[in-house]
Amino acid sequence: MAVKHYDPKTFTSRGSIGYLLKMTHTLMHDRGDEVFAPHDLSFVQWITMLKLREGHALTASDLCRAMRHDNGALTRILDQLEDRGFVVRKRSQQDRRVVELELTADGERKLDALLPELVSQLNAVLGDFSKAEFAELTRLLNKLMTNLQTGPAGSQGVSS
Repeated sequence: MAVKHYDPKTFTSRGSIGYLLKMTHTLMHDRGDEVFAPHDLSFVQWITMLKLREGHALTASDLCRAMRHDNGALTRILDQLEDRGFVVRKRSQQDRRVVELELTADGERKLDALLPELVSQLNAVLGDFSKAEFAELTRLLNKLMTNLQTGPAGSQGVSS
């Protein structure tokens, strides 16, 4: 029998996993924005470039899915990155209707230059976690993500 971690009589939003994850996500984005602000780059712009480099996306639609971002906002991000010479849009050779995205050499250099700063900030935030705690946190978050992706029908999209 599955363990019941919440009780409708005592449930509060601030104690929910969804709230804690959302706040952690927001605070991590804020920290990333602080790291990149002196470089006139947002954390979301940096993540966009990183997703392209890591091969998680080839088109704007791929990026929208990978980042859980809306089309309009992502188009503006891509426009900004293209204007700065970090990303180029190219017609697909296989299907001319498809526009593929590619990180430029300048984009690669920008990622390489800023990665140590971001990693340093992440390590500072996680500094009081032991290696075992960090490994356990990572394991548990992956387990939760898998459960949310493969859980029973009707359970997807739960944010609390």
